[in-house]
Amino acid sequence: MRPTPDDPDPAAVPADVVAPLVRGLAVTRVLTEAGGTLTPSELQRASGLARSTVDRIVATLARMGYLRVNRREVTLAPRLLELGNAYLAALALPDRLGPSVRRLGERLDESVSLSVGDGDGIRFVRHSPRRRAVSLTFGIGDLLPVERTAAGPLVAVEWTDAEWARWRTRRAEDPEGRGFPAISPRHLDVDFPARVADAAERGWAVDDQLVERGLVAVAMPVHGVDGRVACVTSVSSHTSRHTAESLLAQVQPCLTDAVRDMTAELTTSAQTVDPYGTGLAEWTGESKQELGREFVESLARGLTVLTAFGAGRPELTLSAVAEATGLARATARRALITLDHLGYVSTDGRLFRPTPRVLGLGFPVLAASTLAKIATPHLDALAADVRDSSSLAVATADGDIQDIQDIQYVARAATRRIMDVDITPGTRFPATATALGQVLLAHLPTTDLTEALSRVRHDGYALVTEELGIGVRSIAVPVRDHAGTVLAAVNVAMHSERRTAAECVADVLPRLRAAASAIEADLHVTERYATVPVT
Repeated sequence: MRPTPDDPDPAAVPADVVAPLVRGLAVTRVLTEAGGTLTPSELQRASGLARSTVDRIVATLARMGYLRVNRREVTLAPRLLELGNAYLAALALPDRLGPSVRRLGERLDESVSLSVGDGDGIRFVRHSPRRRAVSLTFGIGDLLPVERTAAGPLVAVEWTDAEWARWRTRRAEDPEGRGFPAISPRHLDVDFPARVADAAERGWAVDDQLVERGLVAVAMPVHGVDGRVACVTSVSSHTSRHTAESLLAQVQPCLTDAVRDMTAELTTSAQTVDPYGTGLAEWTGESKQELGREFVESLARGLTVLTAFGAGRPELTLSAVAEATGLARATARRALITLDHLGYVSTDGRLFRPTPRVLGLGFPVLAASTLAKIATPHLDALAADVRDSSSLAVATADGDIQDIQDIQYVARAATRRIMDVDITPGTRFPATATALGQVLLAHLPTTDLTEALSRVRHDGYALVTEELGIGVRSIAVPVRDHAGTVLAAVNVAMHSERRTAAECVADVLPRLRAAASAIEADLHVTERYATVPVT
């Protein structure tokens, strides 16, 4: 089998490894490390695979909804987050400790993160940032070298001799940390073993501008029911606000209390078990029949194995994985052998569990998406379908949400016509004069609505003609978050001579609703563990 970035040593490959799965994972990691988008030629060069192989992998992942191919570019798609979401749900820490992380961040007015060990690095699994002119840009899924973080020494306290040997080998081969794309390469002469010894004695560790210049952090471990380090809580700030010493002095009492509460939460709280769906094997078979050679069924089936894990299912037997995915036991076994070989699952010989490395499959890029970025591909497709412009807008208010006065356009897909509705992102209009605004007003959490807005809420759409301007007709529907709250509205706008009001409802509305549903699906998978800003 040909070497790939995920598998540099062909001689060490187990006999039952699924080669297409190895290559598909390598392509996904290459795209992630490139920021999420490459041309097919760039992807071929970066992966070292044949162009025909890359094309088949891309076609398969696009069929699964994990990639998009548009304008000769290959881009990671939000649905890929379901792999990382399955790991985070199985880990349970983000769900159980997330509220504590948020409260601590609000109390200290600093960024707070949870991280876990991942090989000779640490990977973020929860992040509560503070928005400032100088902000910290690390997010969920980012991998950092242990020696350049506050969390690293606390993770390494429990390392075995083999893990220390692996770290020393990596440091000798990559002293600048170029294998960690989330940070800038930098050669530091740091006595990491001494830092680990200090962390073991003190119960906390400090990063004084090791990960990046200007960044300081303080970290403490959170222990699980077995007494081992379950994760590390870090508080980060900028040197414009604190030195490492002043940050430690300010946050240590609050951080100590928060860590104690987090430890108690892990020892007393039970986790809900999410149901899992079956039928994935049938879907992959149907896709193979439809696409033929372009669909790599073994790659698709191998990736579905990662979705078998979830809340209440942190570890599974081979039989349980086969049942969860609908795959034959032999197929599930080969996929697990491959994933174990590449480090995406670990096993004690009977039970399998996902590892933090799953987050390296698109999570750092996709979890940083905005609502506008999520919506744009769907707006483009809708505009191309109906041949009229489409936009996404949110409400703006001074103070309470009930005080909505205007809407602001945050994403738009335009079409080229002699007569077109020319509006750019950032534009604001009175809410009552637009279909977008009426949809947003109609879904305010209040019963004090006009008759017209009550009708909009009942019908699920708003249709406005020439209220914003002569000749402008627009139809809009809501976009909801996972809790059902209306966050935004999406519309199709046109010259009133293009379609009658009845034609808008009959022809445009079904396609508009389908686009809104597609935006919601991508939004819901993204916001499961990440905060999605509007722009």
